[in-house]
Amino acid sequence: MTATAVAGVAGTRPPGRGFRALRRLAPLVPALVLLVLFLAGPVLWSFYAAFTNETLTGTNSVSPRFVGPANFVRMFADADFLNSFTLTFVFVVGSAVVGQNTLGLMIALLQRGRSRFTRSTVNGVVIAAWVMPEVVAALCWFSFLAEEGTLNTLTGLGQEWLYTAPMVAVILANVWRGTAFSMLVYSAALSEVPADLVEAAAVDGAGRWQRLWHITLPLIRRSIMANLMLITLQTLASFGLIYTLTGGGPGNASQTTPLYMYDKALRYGEIAYGSAMALVMLVIGALFSLIYLRLIKVED
Repeated sequence: MTATAVAGVAGTRPPGRGFRALRRLAPLVPALVLLVLFLAGPVLWSFYAAFTNETLTGTNSVSPRFVGPANFVRMFADADFLNSFTLTFVFVVGSAVVGQNTLGLMIALLQRGRSRFTRSTVNGVVIAAWVMPEVVAALCWFSFLAEEGTLNTLTGLGQEWLYTAPMVAVILANVWRGTAFSMLVYSAALSEVPADLVEAAAVDGAGRWQRLWHITLPLIRRSIMANLMLITLQTLASFGLIYTLTGGGPGNASQTTPLYMYDKALRYGEIAYGSAMALVMLVIGALFSLIYLRLIKVED
């Protein structure tokens, strides 16, 4: 007998399509609950807090009031915030868009056609910096750039690099630590470029740079956009490396927006103001993502 007939004999109806769909989705319920609690929940709470005067301690922490867009008005009139926003832009462009992206592509290109031993050695050295905790990486660069550090010992310059060029220091440290991700993305993308196409261009007289510009880069453009999007979002939220290396100093010379947001929200207890900055950073990250995704679609 069929399932329908058995159900009819028993006097019950077979489960409907909606019930079967819910049963298939049941294993996903724990993951959805975690996403709501630890992703959507904090975002929604930050959105609420950004329009209040909530503080970490005091009366406003118990009974905050709705203040509308006052925190955002204050933010864009705050010279320290605008300075941190500019430094964040410099940090993202210098260490992610230019530094990690370009260096990762260069390393991946230079490894093409090399021996397995050479590739394994280079990959191991570069990835070792990537898997290193941010605090450890920052301490390594601190010992290298400090006044009595390795760089001054080798060159005899006697400069306090973390004081005279703090943004250059944190950009170089972040490039050193994060290049491995771009290298791996581009190594995988370059392995999919047809070798016969490149060889045919070489036979036709195309030089190395012509083959790179007109054949290799167009074929991996989707990987370039995806890599730029991921490292931009990662660098935009970078905190531990800069905080450990310079603490945002001297003064606020290397205080990017995540560090300024931390100071205002947790050190000075202005939770609402910090939440407003977090929302602005969230919107900026979303805009970067949309731009990169739009460029991928246009190129398609």
